[in-house]
Amino acid sequence: MSGLQLTDFVKRPAPGKAGKPLKVRANFFEVKKLPDVTVYHYDVTVTPDVPPVANRKIFQQFIASHGNKELGGARPVYDGRKNMFSPRDLGFEAQTFDITLAGDANPNSKRPVPSFKFKVKKAATINLEELHRFLNRKAAMSNNILTSIMALDVLIRHQPSMLYATVGRSFFTPEGKQPLAGPLDVWRGFYQSCRPTPGKMMINLDVSATAFYQSGPLLNIIVKVLNLRSPDDLRRPGIQWSRVEKAIKGLRVTVNHRERSKRAYKIFKLTATSAKDTKFALETTKDGKTTSTQTNVEAYFKTNYNIRLAYPTIPCALIGKTASVPLELCTVVEGQRYPKKLDPAQTSDMIKFTCQPPEKRANIIRDGLKILNYEGNEYLNNFGMKISSEMAMVNARVLPPPTISYHPTSQGGANFVPRDGAWNLMGKKVAQGTTLGSWGVIVFASERDINAGQVNTFIRGLVVTCTDTGMNIPNKSPPVLYANPQGNIETSLRQIWQKAGDLVKSAPQLLLCILPNTGVPLYAEIKRVTDTVLGVSSQCVQMKHARFGEPKKQYCANVCLKMNVKLGGMNSHLAQNAVPFLTTKPTILLGADVSHPAPGDDVRPSIAALVGSMDAKASRYAASIRIQTGRVETMVALSDMVVELLKTFFQTCGRKPERILFYRDGVSEGQFAEVLKTEVAAIKAACKRLEATYNPAVTFVVVQKRHHARFFPVKPQDGDRSGNCPSGLVVDSDITHPFEFDFYLQSHAGLLGTSRPSHYCVLHDENKFTSDDLQDFTFKMCHLFARCTRTVSMVPPAYYAHMVAARARFHSRSEQWSDSASTESGAGDASSYANVKPELGKVMWFM
Repeated sequence: MSGLQLTDFVKRPAPGKAGKPLKVRANFFEVKKLPDVTVYHYDVTVTPDVPPVANRKIFQQFIASHGNKELGGARPVYDGRKNMFSPRDLGFEAQTFDITLAGDANPNSKRPVPSFKFKVKKAATINLEELHRFLNRKAAMSNNILTSIMALDVLIRHQPSMLYATVGRSFFTPEGKQPLAGPLDVWRGFYQSCRPTPGKMMINLDVSATAFYQSGPLLNIIVKVLNLRSPDDLRRPGIQWSRVEKAIKGLRVTVNHRERSKRAYKIFKLTATSAKDTKFALETTKDGKTTSTQTNVEAYFKTNYNIRLAYPTIPCALIGKTASVPLELCTVVEGQRYPKKLDPAQTSDMIKFTCQPPEKRANIIRDGLKILNYEGNEYLNNFGMKISSEMAMVNARVLPPPTISYHPTSQGGANFVPRDGAWNLMGKKVAQGTTLGSWGVIVFASERDINAGQVNTFIRGLVVTCTDTGMNIPNKSPPVLYANPQGNIETSLRQIWQKAGDLVKSAPQLLLCILPNTGVPLYAEIKRVTDTVLGVSSQCVQMKHARFGEPKKQYCANVCLKMNVKLGGMNSHLAQNAVPFLTTKPTILLGADVSHPAPGDDVRPSIAALVGSMDAKASRYAASIRIQTGRVETMVALSDMVVELLKTFFQTCGRKPERILFYRDGVSEGQFAEVLKTEVAAIKAACKRLEATYNPAVTFVVVQKRHHARFFPVKPQDGDRSGNCPSGLVVDSDITHPFEFDFYLQSHAGLLGTSRPSHYCVLHDENKFTSDDLQDFTFKMCHLFARCTRTVSMVPPAYYAHMVAARARFHSRSEQWSDSASTESGAGDASSYANVKPELGKVMWFM
């Protein structure tokens, strides 16, 4: 078998052995028996084209009408789009069926009953033998294997998708729903996915949650959109109907004046005029003569349906192509997902709903298993597939923490070993403290909100803590300026920048900004101006921490950690010789991420961010940013960005890196091949651009956080205080890929809810890492996140890249940020983004 090329990525080396062995439960359920039949794959085309929800209704009608006769009693499964799988040959190559949805018809309507063409065409015959060979490391991934896994996915999802609201791989039920801020509810759901693992298939089952529009009278929804008390308030002048239209456009509603019709209609827009002012021509035929009379919506409903409108002065909904229906007669249909970005209040409510401690989450997953009822699922039984009802027990290990170094003058010496993934700064001094000589303070509030005495007390407390922590601040009384948070922020920041610079006759190193609240618009504008206009580091603090006497030491220490790295200092590093990979040869760590605009946004670009370590301690990083076409995942200008950071490394260290370890965030499995092909080539090309013979060894690792694997301690004593598995937990067998190099690492200690491990997938490796070496190195690096004294959940280079990409969103000149809107209100296209000033090139301005 040694000659078989199993994968284009990296084959798993021998599993890791370092650390303390531990058995944990994972939310994976073993497929005890794969279908023992040949599976027949059919391609489905529905005309006219309709969404998956309607496709499923058409499919149900297709089975009811033709299942016994044309299909010979076969029970195929369907994905709601193009794919149908059957455990028996249906006996034809291609056939088109006429399907009518009688249930949607209105008995009194002259409109024809909705009818569709349902075309079924044989696509392939799937023999699962090749999938068995793949799981047992005897066959490479192929289209047939991908289709086999897809068939299993469709099989396990088919029944829930017919019964419940389905979004992607999850299905949702309204049981136990809770309201979010505004017109939304959060529904609990269950995610299920078939995963290939060594020697067997597993079902990954997890809890999920998503926002749905509340059902019921449309007026109630509109009241919540506008934050009013009752529908009566809609009669007031000055209602923002354009905002209402934006919120309800596309919603499906039923109409109350036609009681016998269950049909749902989509809202296209609102009428520009009210119900009593929306006029149309009404045609009536009597004795063969057609007469046309002018009427309005209010009069029409009174005459034809004997309905007196309670709200004739508000607009109507335009449903169907031409029908104007009063808003008070519309009822929102249940089960419509909210597709937009949640606002801060909704996000906060959503987190409260989804934040479940591990034991509770495991129990909810078991409840989901009962709802799914795999044993009683007739479709699974028809295909001969059996799934275990026991959560998988997997082999894990807990890696030992590294020795961390602070300044030698720290209490108890420079070195210490953290316990349980968290520690504090008491008695410790940062490894390299910077000198802050020129700085200014700007308070975005009036002296009534916070007086000069309170500001000075806060500054004094902050300076004392920074000095205790190892920074040097000779100028202990920086100039202070009060500014209007609603005024011209750029002008105010220029004023304090000028004032601070004039005082000590040198360019300011830092502006300390005291903010009245956590609102986005002010923060965004401060960062845009300081990063791209003035070229100075800024540190924002909340006014509430400065108003009440002496500031808290812990808060000031956290601010100090950020200030020190923004000025070019180093907070901590790993002890000497702790990571030979960094010290035996010059090595650069690169972290990359691409941030995309919100769903439905076709104007804003995507932002590619790359960070690179600047020395052998890998504690300080420089950043590079590029703006690219929206929703393009591969980093288009990666080669230029790598050149930039290799040059910075050389200027800092005086040596060229001989090794590159590249951590890439935000890539899904379907994009692995494309990203590997283009981005490794771009890294290689960047090296050649610097010197034709320059060829450092490159390792390319994808870091995934958007997955559904979770781990649960078997016994309470195996967990930490939050009930989660301990910091340093690594899993590289049982639920991983059958033969590619991947592992799960839960590097952080739990705080709230159930911890999510990071999934590391090695796509390319010229540094010949063993499992132990890469797992241990990655875990140690997670102790070096500069702005807190905890291990973090994701390796810092990838974490920093994510932060840089998020910060760069603020660098658009034409963006209109909003606190209340669910998305930013003004759109900044690619040309509106400014570059970060070169003065910040060698400091961690993005912290």
